[in-house]
Amino acid sequence: MIDYSKFLNNSIQEIKPSGIRKFFDIASEMDDVISLSIGEPDFQTPWHIREEGINSLKNGKTWYSPNRGFAQLREEIANYYARRFNISYEGKTQVLVTVGGSEAIDLAFRCLVSEGDEVIIPEPSFVCYEPLTHMAGGKAVIINTKAEDQFRLKADDLEKAITDKTKLVVLPFPNNPTGAIMEKADLEAVAEVIKKHNLFVLSDEIYCELTYGGKNHISIAAIDGMYERTVVINGFSKSYAMTGWRLGYALGPVPIIAQMTKLHQYGIMSAPTTAQYAAIEALRNGDPDVVNMRNEYDMRRRLVVDSFNAMGLTCFEPYGAFYVFPCIKSTGMTSEDFCTKLIMDKHVAVVPGTAFGECGEGFVRVSYSYSLNHLKTALQRIRDFIEEQKNGN
Repeated sequence: MIDYSKFLNNSIQEIKPSGIRKFFDIASEMDDVISLSIGEPDFQTPWHIREEGINSLKNGKTWYSPNRGFAQLREEIANYYARRFNISYEGKTQVLVTVGGSEAIDLAFRCLVSEGDEVIIPEPSFVCYEPLTHMAGGKAVIINTKAEDQFRLKADDLEKAITDKTKLVVLPFPNNPTGAIMEKADLEAVAEVIKKHNLFVLSDEIYCELTYGGKNHISIAAIDGMYERTVVINGFSKSYAMTGWRLGYALGPVPIIAQMTKLHQYGIMSAPTTAQYAAIEALRNGDPDVVNMRNEYDMRRRLVVDSFNAMGLTCFEPYGAFYVFPCIKSTGMTSEDFCTKLIMDKHVAVVPGTAFGECGEGFVRVSYSYSLNHLKTALQRIRDFIEEQKNGN
């Protein structure tokens, strides 16, 4: 009998599987399940974007792209950040096109983090940051954000977490799973701490177009003194409903992007050609699509937040992404127990808050990137579930 653990990388073996997928996998094996567990837009990629990808195939454009991505796409990405967020990047040297935003995050960690470096990660947050820190040889230092602070990273908390080994701060806003955002004053306060201690920032802005209530996204790279110490991660999955196209990008200082490109060359070589042609069209002509989808999400957001509060599951108002993070402490159940009983009893899948960090205990993540009919049915089932728990059923 072969002991495969002797052959496997210890760092990889120590990492737990993603907590998000557990309930999605359970739901996939059950009938009549409504899954609100995955952050996948229910919209199809807009037709004019799909058509551009199709045309590229029809015209035989099936070759490798340059390592950094097609020059046209990199210029359009730079133009996009200039017109939307008033930040100037040079397409030739400061933009790297990747296989989804996930690859860009991985490249950034592996290029910025050395053995023993500390990486500050606000939680609850997306599941990849802590494992990637570990795989790069670093140590994750967790800051627990709080509902009473609208799950924002506070400058005082950041200051307390910094040591002489701190190198990198992750800013995952708009946030998955909470829907929290950082406003300009928040970013300015955090930036002062970062500059004081000479740290670098990874700003994951994949949900930058999905903000509500007049709360437009502000990148920390636009804050005075932060452009030169920030790598921005973004992509096309959420804003343009292009999850399956697997296309993302990184923006940052020339020396950082150069090293990320080198790693990308050896690990991936280049992002998908067809997806890049579609992305050029998205950036050039996709603004109306983004507005339409954002308006639809906003309607769903208000429905879901109001519904949970009416059930007695208090839910702060999220101004970003397409998730709500209701508190389920009043039920007396743990997050894991709540989600398990809900899917078994009512065939509704949501994700335990603990999948996004220990401080997520007492909360669950609910995605509203689904149709109104699905949401209304799911909310009614959850409402019935809560009533039955109150009555001891």
